Amino acid sequence: MPLPSCTLELKVVPNAPRDEIAGWLGGALKVKVHAPALDGRANDALCAFVAAKLEVPRRAVTLVRGGKSRAKVVRIDGLDRATLESRLRNL
Repeated sequence: MPLPSCTLELKVVPNAPRDEIAGWLGGALKVKVHAPALDGRANDALCAFVAAKLEVPRRAVTLVRGGKSRAKVVRIDGLDRATLESRLRNL
């Protein structure tokens, strides 16, 4: 049986003073990351930060869409939609 997975839409702000979740912007979670948008550093920092906040391994969070955009979609392996929503409410 395959592990559950779900996707999460994000609006990302690179070069922020610190990594933080800044709330919801429409249907997307707004996330600020300290890393610059250079050589994929912001994407790597984003995936690591989201994994830490959702308490999943770093390898469970992968970028699906938006590699060079501020609007991104990540897939989170090991979480179903209900668990994801519960963890987001507790942040």
